[in-house]
Amino acid sequence: MVSELLQQVRLLDPVSETDRIADVLIKDNRIEAIETTRSPLADTIQVRDCQGLILGPGLVDLYSHSGEPGFESRETLSSLKQAAIAGGFTRVAILPDTTPPIDQPGAILSLQHQTQKPDSGPEPHLHYWGALTLGLEGKQMTELTELAAAGIVGFTDGRPWSSLVLLRRLLEYLQPLQKPIALWPCGLELAGNGVMREGPDSIRFGLPGNPALAETSALAALLEAVAETGTAVHIMRISTARSVALIQAARSSGLPVTASTTWMHLLYNTQAIESYNPNLRLEPPLGSPADQKALQQGLRQGILDGIAIDHTPYTYEEKTVAFAEAPPGAIGLELALPQLWQALVETGTWTALELWAALSTGPARCLGQLAPAIVPGQPAELVLFDPQQTWLLEQKKLRSRSHNTPLLGQTLTGRVLQVWCP
Repeated sequence: MVSELLQQVRLLDPVSETDRIADVLIKDNRIEAIETTRSPLADTIQVRDCQGLILGPGLVDLYSHSGEPGFESRETLSSLKQAAIAGGFTRVAILPDTTPPIDQPGAILSLQHQTQKPDSGPEPHLHYWGALTLGLEGKQMTELTELAAAGIVGFTDGRPWSSLVLLRRLLEYLQPLQKPIALWPCGLELAGNGVMREGPDSIRFGLPGNPALAETSALAALLEAVAETGTAVHIMRISTARSVALIQAARSSGLPVTASTTWMHLLYNTQAIESYNPNLRLEPPLGSPADQKALQQGLRQGILDGIAIDHTPYTYEEKTVAFAEAPPGAIGLELALPQLWQALVETGTWTALELWAALSTGPARCLGQLAPAIVPGQPAELVLFDPQQTWLLEQKKLRSRSHNTPLLGQTLTGRVLQVWCP
């Protein structure tokens, strides 16, 4: 039997809302015991001194992109799984915009079969979103019932809807299926050719602006559709203070909505674009400092439910262009936890439990899943994290095939040491 005693580790459990020092015994990938005093087993088995280290439930990512199938030069399922484990993620939900897309039962079955091929070491559980509509124009519904039966985690296109009429029909058809529905509010006509959030900084940097109204007007329309149909939805990629206020009002009135923002929108704002780093070109674009603060507060207050990584790999050639010409997106599975810990926990902005809940239990619930539990007798779905370890982020150290991140070449603080997956 493989046994390991993690002695005097700081145990974070958002489910029970406890933050304590304990000895944790893991046997054959199961949690055997949790002791708040020094374990008598320490004299009989191999002990790992974990003072100063964090042990928490596995992290859960609501939505990210895979290059496979179609763009394996960006990312394969194998490299994505390695990146997830390196960042502490034990569950990742993949968006359906692969090539071919996940819009047919055969596509999801093929990916599930591919995922079953074991790599060495611990592996995260990959879940797959099924497409809502067919093709790039998104004017025709997929075979929703068949996709649901094929084992998708939920439905999304991962892109703005093309028609409010179609959106209403989708919400009506999807309600009986009882699967999560993730929607991104973005008015394409208002967004135009904007590449950053419209405002003083877009004028100062000479870049086309995308107004906050592009998000909030689409969100208001979506909330009206939810109010009429009663269908529960998850709202993706919230990026503005006004959107947080709209969601707060909607939830106060009893609408069945959950919402998320991405880790990059919590860490950066429009002022960072002064560097013109193409890896800060995102969709939706980074918000103003006021937007950034509202997103952080919205998560703390429970208005928003979780943090998504929205890992979006691109090759060096695709991203090494002018800011306005770069495709939107950045990688993040390996980087989110240490960066968020330093920016939010170390500064006292959030508690450690608040961050861990936003990265684990919150996203799990949005996916309709039970959150990873830290209970004796349960399978170990855990992350051991050193918040003080420093390391230089070099391309060769990334597990992802792509390295489109503004953090490349920087010294980071905080690193995942070990992951247990059931």
